[in-house]
Amino acid sequence: MTSAWRDAISVYLRPRLLLILALGFASGLPLALTFGTLTFWLAEEGVSKSAIGLFALVGTAYTLKFLWSPLMDQLPLPPLTTWLGRRRGWLLATQVLVIAAMIGLGQTSPALDPGWTALWAVFLAFASASQDIVIDAYRVEILAEEEQGAGAANIVFGYRIGMLVSGAGALYVASIAPWSTVYVGMAACMGLGILATLLAPEPERPVIAPAIGSVMERASAWLRRAVFDPFAEFLSRPGWASFLLFILLYKLGDAAVGIMANPLYVELGFSKTEVASVVKLFGLAATLTGAFLGGLLIAKLGLIRALWICGILQLLSNLAFSGLALAGHDMAALAGTIGFENLAGGMGTTAFVAFLAALCNRNYTATQYALLSSFMAVARTFMAAPSGFIADQVNWPVYFLLTAIVAVPGLLLIVVLQRRLTSTGR
Repeated sequence: MTSAWRDAISVYLRPRLLLILALGFASGLPLALTFGTLTFWLAEEGVSKSAIGLFALVGTAYTLKFLWSPLMDQLPLPPLTTWLGRRRGWLLATQVLVIAAMIGLGQTSPALDPGWTALWAVFLAFASASQDIVIDAYRVEILAEEEQGAGAANIVFGYRIGMLVSGAGALYVASIAPWSTVYVGMAACMGLGILATLLAPEPERPVIAPAIGSVMERASAWLRRAVFDPFAEFLSRPGWASFLLFILLYKLGDAAVGIMANPLYVELGFSKTEVASVVKLFGLAATLTGAFLGGLLIAKLGLIRALWICGILQLLSNLAFSGLALAGHDMAALAGTIGFENLAGGMGTTAFVAFLAALCNRNYTATQYALLSSFMAVARTFMAAPSGFIADQVNWPVYFLLTAIVAVPGLLLIVVLQRRLTSTGR
């Protein structure tokens, strides 16, 4: 192994990168409980595929988080800000909300009263999205430019491990205990995120000249700095619309697969333990490998080439689900499909997260990253919500073929993206 490769690998073990790993875990833990694990629970309770598809709208908070991100970016949160600092104070507050929402969601009954299930899931998604605002800003601010690729990989590592715990772990526990116990156990696992928050250093805050004048003038200056300036700075860049369109479309195929994957497993007759063992555990190893490879691709080939390679692999992995649907209840086919999909997804997510970080101005990190990642969440919520209706109208092989087709426009936009990034010097 050459020294260059050793240096590229050793960066993952720096203390700041390990803290990012733990915060990634706290970020990924709630998502499965409002998405993958929740859809399995709903399917097991006999909720229709169309209704399960509509539950994707629970994730609206991830799409709209840019609306309240300016407050979290600029406002102090006494006394937590005094104790921990701006970023860590908000982080601890959102983690407490996540824990409360997990416990509340677990006490509901989807079959008897799906409305309460939806309301608690929305609350959990709101708390989780708010936590993500702070984690994303913290990661971009605490890491040096040459660490951003490794930081993107580590956030995916931790994120996927968190989803493993709330995915495979939840399904294992659910096979021997009620779902209420599952969600309480997941709330206890958030303790790792809280520990990381308490141990993490607070990033340096950009120096901002104090506002002067009357109360109204100071309020107006704060509002401009917190709300107007972050959006105005981004919209002043050449090609900003193409950036947003790419963010919307790059992971759309993945989102369409994710919302219907668990209903496919249930319909094919896979048990909870089979799904937990293969989809979650085997898939995790593939995802972590993919995230690591994605970070290395960025370091060695550059961001644009990495986006191309990872995007093509993501498209091909969608087609593998068509093969699984044709194979039926076949564990080897399940393992092969999931291994490929998670490898490609891990690579693609690392490249995509690094791309979002590269677009952020550090004076407005939380607000701009929340805006950009909100556009990404649109694919997982509003654009993926009709997936259940489509799956009801066509067979599974055709459905997953369609998910591969919708991934093509995002790939084609990379051509435009390359020209825009070159012209802006980013």
